[in-house]
Amino acid sequence: MSDQVGYRVALQQERAEGLQLRVQQLLAPFDGTERALDSGCGAGALAFALAPFVESVVGVDRSEELLAAGRERAPENCELLFGDATELPFEYGSFDIAGCMRVLHHVQRPELVVAELARVTRPGGRILIVDQLGFVDPVVSAETDRFEQARDPSHTRLLPDQDIRFFIDANDLEVLKNEITRERRDLERYLDLVGLEGEERRRVSGMAPGAVYEVEIGWYVARKRGGLRA
Repeated sequence: MSDQVGYRVALQQERAEGLQLRVQQLLAPFDGTERALDSGCGAGALAFALAPFVESVVGVDRSEELLAAGRERAPENCELLFGDATELPFEYGSFDIAGCMRVLHHVQRPELVVAELARVTRPGGRILIVDQLGFVDPVVSAETDRFEQARDPSHTRLLPDQDIRFFIDANDLEVLKNEITRERRDLERYLDLVGLEGEERRRVSGMAPGAVYEVEIGWYVARKRGGLRA
């Protein structure tokens, strides 16, 4: 396991208990028979948070290294597979619950991620979308994107709340719950997560908002119209 993946797994483990509690609060009630999906799962953070409450959960990601790290810790009812969040290898209505966490700002076509979540969720099923939000001020948002892209080239663009809501509405999904939380980030650890070192680390550090800075995280629970209400 590379140092970069090791840092990500360590952070995931630190956040695991809090994430599981939040997932339980946002998606309850569960009946224990649900089939769930974590799209763009990485090392399985959301999948592992869902696993205690559902019958089975599948995670899909394009990083074999992250998948391998996740499989070492996966519970028995969790399967992690190689796949693309913008073109999921599942039939229409395959899942009762589907979600993605911190994925939208890493893809060129985030609307496709939401559309695919909607497609593979059964009518009446629930969808969870979690992502860092862009700022209302486009100048501030653009500056943050420049820093994030320098830190991690896989970053594309932070979406403001209204953009995510538009994607939800465009797929005929009904928002059931929405929360915005604040997350404080330590810059040095944040740079460790992507393995930056030496001169490049100093360059990117100089672009950062501060040694510690806060970001907003949007949490959206939506229901796919049709079927019985969850």
